[in-house]
Amino acid sequence: PKTAPLMTRWAADVTPQNVHPEYPRPQMVREQWLNLNGLWDYTITPKDAPRPQQYDGQILVPFPIESALSGVMQRVDENQRLWYRRTFTVPAEWKGKRILLHFGAVDWEATVWVNGRGLKPIGDGGYSFKTLNPAAEPHRGGYDAFTFDISDALNPDGVQEIIVSVWDPTDAGPQPRGKQVRNPHGIWYTPTTGIWQTVWLEPVPTCHIDNLKVVTDVDAGCVVVRPTIRIPLECSTLYVGRNFWVEIREGNKVVASASSEPGCSSICVTLPNPKHWSPDNPFLYDLTVEFRENDTRHSPETGERLDGENGRTIDRVSSYFGLRKIALSQGKAGVTYILLNNMPYFMFGPLDQGFWPDGLYTAPTDEALRYDIEMTKELGFNTARKHVKVEPQRWYYWCDKLGLLVWQDMPSGDMVDTGGKPEMQRTPASAAQFELELTRMIESLANHPCIVMWVPFNEGWGQYDTARIAELVRKRDPTRLVNAASGWHDMRIGDVHDIHVYPGPSCPEPEPARAAILGEFGGLGLPLREHTWLAEKSWGYRSFTTPAELTDAYVDLIEKLVPLVTDGGLSAAIYTQTSDVEIEVNGLMTYDRAVVKMDAERITEANRKVWWRPSAHRLFAP
Repeated sequence: PKTAPLMTRWAADVTPQNVHPEYPRPQMVREQWLNLNGLWDYTITPKDAPRPQQYDGQILVPFPIESALSGVMQRVDENQRLWYRRTFTVPAEWKGKRILLHFGAVDWEATVWVNGRGLKPIGDGGYSFKTLNPAAEPHRGGYDAFTFDISDALNPDGVQEIIVSVWDPTDAGPQPRGKQVRNPHGIWYTPTTGIWQTVWLEPVPTCHIDNLKVVTDVDAGCVVVRPTIRIPLECSTLYVGRNFWVEIREGNKVVASASSEPGCSSICVTLPNPKHWSPDNPFLYDLTVEFRENDTRHSPETGERLDGENGRTIDRVSSYFGLRKIALSQGKAGVTYILLNNMPYFMFGPLDQGFWPDGLYTAPTDEALRYDIEMTKELGFNTARKHVKVEPQRWYYWCDKLGLLVWQDMPSGDMVDTGGKPEMQRTPASAAQFELELTRMIESLANHPCIVMWVPFNEGWGQYDTARIAELVRKRDPTRLVNAASGWHDMRIGDVHDIHVYPGPSCPEPEPARAAILGEFGGLGLPLREHTWLAEKSWGYRSFTTPAELTDAYVDLIEKLVPLVTDGGLSAAIYTQTSDVEIEVNGLMTYDRAVVKMDAERITEANRKVWWRPSAHRLFAP
């Protein structure tokens, strides 16, 4: 790798042979797959140049080209195009299967060829085997996964070639891009261009499980599983007479199973002695889903396996889920507050930017990804607000597994000066792209129990049609809270009234229909020598010179927060922030995650006083 101004300790563990080897889709796992992370050829050309015949060097995928861990550490602007190339061979045991090529995320516009044949991304609904297009069709969106069926582009055997073309305008375009800018400064950071999540191959049957929708009901103690089948249009008759079977386990013990009626894709399963998911007890059920020829292998009444010749399993995936409910309720004096699993629960945690000094948008390793979540929990928090970025699926997996509530921001974009107006006027193309990527984010993350709130807009950045967008989010997912606008331009809609105050704390006026939350506060800064990005430019909302001073200021801040919770009706608070990011030194940890900048025991003790016994808060009592 190259050397950034700051590197994490995990950078030393990264090699082309072991770069992000973990299964990238933990909510829908198949046994067979092939990781394509590692060294790819790359080159940079003018935006409108044809496909290159030669390449400049090698890049370590999936690290963005601007990062040190990519081995390149070079900027690509809006007038240029980034090209990738690599070869692979299909395992012999995959013969007879359809071969899918998955990209976890590419920022922003990606076009793909296999063996010189242009590909069309698989979209919603039915698709045809005839997905080859010499001109190719790009995928646009920097945060969502996309897939190609490359089966008919493959050579009969031997070496296969992938070429990927990427164009990313960063803040020269209106697309969602979060805090990435071409000229980093202040709270705006180095951009990510190109492949930044795992690339992988997967063999599947002709008819296969394409997606799982899992909806839990705490009150009824049940779970509804809705698999989606991908069936090429040429083979639509293959679905007739097929059904699904699900098995639910606690560890190695099967606790429930059921099968669907032929042609029905929804299975409701009642859970005996249901166990709820929460940060205090992040219990996860294991789930297996089979797509089968018919129901002869399992009794429709009991789900018990039966002997039979026609019970062939066509496809099988494994998953997990947590039984969790988030809702609003009203307590004394008309104060609305938040319930987790029907109990009052104060959400408290850091603003989490998801940037790394050596990998930028991409954590150096899965261990590093997990570390941030572990430290957040160890410091006495129960929540994180994922700030204007969508993470790889494994980040949410670790939040599910370790028990951390998540507020999920939509990455912002199209940030123009509105002249003081609360909403901007987007072009139809800008609005359509924002809503497409917003919908994809909600759908791709819908099964994670950790996520309890959607945040479409932050501080007026690109905010438009707030009421309509909030309703769009609610229709897509009625099971979670909607924070229509975090900070600045409140339109009196959504489930919460969210204010930002630096350093704070403060509390919005309690309302009868919305919970009062503090979406950002704090921002106490301390640069630590040998752990800063650019020491001479470091800044914080309020700066200190020693860890002791910073600790005292933090504890004082949190002590002021407590009465807002117990007597003021505050339902949640988000402190800025998990770690330093580039020149912004407001982190609980340094940017390289090497140092917790305050006395960890004191801040943990202070944090837990805020939310440890929410049932004792006087305004929570009905």
